[in-house]
Amino acid sequence: MLPARPLTGEPLALDLINTVWVEGRMQLDLLDSDEGARAWLKEHALSCDEALLTAVRDHLIFVRTALRGVLEAPHEPEHRDALNGVLARGHVRHFLGEHGPEEDFEVDPAWRPAWLAANDLLTLLRTSPQRLKKCANPQCVLHFLDTSPKNARRWHDMRTCGNRAKALRHYHRARD
Repeated sequence: MLPARPLTGEPLALDLINTVWVEGRMQLDLLDSDEGARAWLKEHALSCDEALLTAVRDHLIFVRTALRGVLEAPHEPEHRDALNGVLARGHVRHFLGEHGPEEDFEVDPAWRPAWLAANDLLTLLRTSPQRLKKCANPQCVLHFLDTSPKNARRWHDMRTCGNRAKALRHYHRARD
């Protein structure tokens, strides 16, 4: 049985990053198993030939590391280089379809899910970089897209990380 992830429904790139999370004092990784990789792919309606699953999972883990690195240490060239290396494995093909402009992604099938997540991060960085945030709880590793009207969200979830921070501040004030 796969553990329930605390934050889902984020854009593809962030959701891939969030396949690693902390529960209690343990770090969990959905992509530790083929079963977890299958579940993540299914959740995002991404198909994968069973013969390619191990390679797809390895590529997802590689891209997840690069995505996290780009967001947390954007000036480190190795993260950009890793992400650019993945992006070089495919391209967008624009064409005029029956109902207007369309696009398709031409990528090796073993790299397609990872490439789509890398491409999604570029879209997020292009459209709303100031809304890409890491949870303000230092023990939390989750990232989210802040959709609040004032772009003031600090926690991936107020009920967990936000309340922990409030309780900790209260404890320190009461102790002093």
